[in-house]
Amino acid sequence: MTKKAQKTEVVRKGSVMDQLMAGVGKFPGALKRNQQVEGVISSLGKKMILVDIGAKTEGVVSGDDIVEAYDMLAGLKVGDKITAFVKYPENDQGQIILSLKQAAEENRWGRFKKLMDEEKELEVVGLEVNKGGMVVKVGEIRGFVPTSQFGERFLGNMDELLNKAFKVRVIEVDKEQNRLIFSEKLVSDSVALAKKGEALEEVTIGDKYEGTVSGIMPFGVFVTVSVPMKGKEKGEAKVEGLIHISEISWEKVDDPNEMFKVGQEVKVQVIGIDKANGKLNLSIKQMFPDPWSSIEKKYAVGTKHTGKVVRIAPYGIFVNFEKGIDGLIHVSKKPAEKEFVVGDSVEVFVESLDAKNRRMSLGVVLTEVPVAYK
Repeated sequence: MTKKAQKTEVVRKGSVMDQLMAGVGKFPGALKRNQQVEGVISSLGKKMILVDIGAKTEGVVSGDDIVEAYDMLAGLKVGDKITAFVKYPENDQGQIILSLKQAAEENRWGRFKKLMDEEKELEVVGLEVNKGGMVVKVGEIRGFVPTSQFGERFLGNMDELLNKAFKVRVIEVDKEQNRLIFSEKLVSDSVALAKKGEALEEVTIGDKYEGTVSGIMPFGVFVTVSVPMKGKEKGEAKVEGLIHISEISWEKVDDPNEMFKVGQEVKVQVIGIDKANGKLNLSIKQMFPDPWSSIEKKYAVGTKHTGKVVRIAPYGIFVNFEKGIDGLIHVSKKPAEKEFVVGDSVEVFVESLDAKNRRMSLGVVLTEVPVAYK
């Protein structure tokens, strides 16, 4: 063999070896379960999809893996590129089995994120109503519309949307927490809400409005009020505000759900304006006199009063005299022979009073002489 022929043979062998080495990573033996691969659709059917991923055999997608990725496959055709994950590098028939489930989920979360960023609407179907709002579905994906995110038309009437399609906007997408939150209000009240920036300019602290309860949370109550527009802007604009639990009443409130229901009309007073977030801070209790403002006259130290036991704590007994006025019989001042029950009427005297910190210490008026002194 001539030197030229020998050189040609070496080059040819080198080319074959290079090709083999370049392709070895694409062979099924190099594939691992859950490995992400990209390929081109070579066959697209209702029961089976073949994907050319560059291996010696095509990848197969079938059964539930097609069903779970129905929305991802919509609009795709032979020749389109697709991302999949290896389910089995090789089955009994020597096929590479692929799954589109994980890729479909990534695609869905990306789609919802895009809809949220672009502030676009989509259609959902109401599934069930619970204390916090409504569970809805988009295809086979479930999401949630909080009570506070329903427009005025459906406040207290969410049942009307059960098993019906309605439009919403995406307001939260959190793949890690599996949270997908929608707002119906941003669709149905969009015109009014668009004016809320201008409406906030019309609001001043101390203004009073009649609003509608739009949501109830452990920390307070959301209320939507209609603000009359002046100047060139006529009509009204919807603005949402929060009554913090501490601003509901001069009395202690443990659970706002016991006092309010969605759709209920309430009168409120503005105590703060958050223009950055388009919100109002509201109060109900500020519309009534503070019962502690004149406490020192009516409940002076040494005066006797009759109240009702409203709560028993490890450190003492709370006694209520009137709305917003409670005092404490410290456990150390409790008569040994006296047992207290919630609802009992008890006669006490004021031992000390701290109006600034809204504290009143009480002593029990003894109606009988203790045995030790007889």
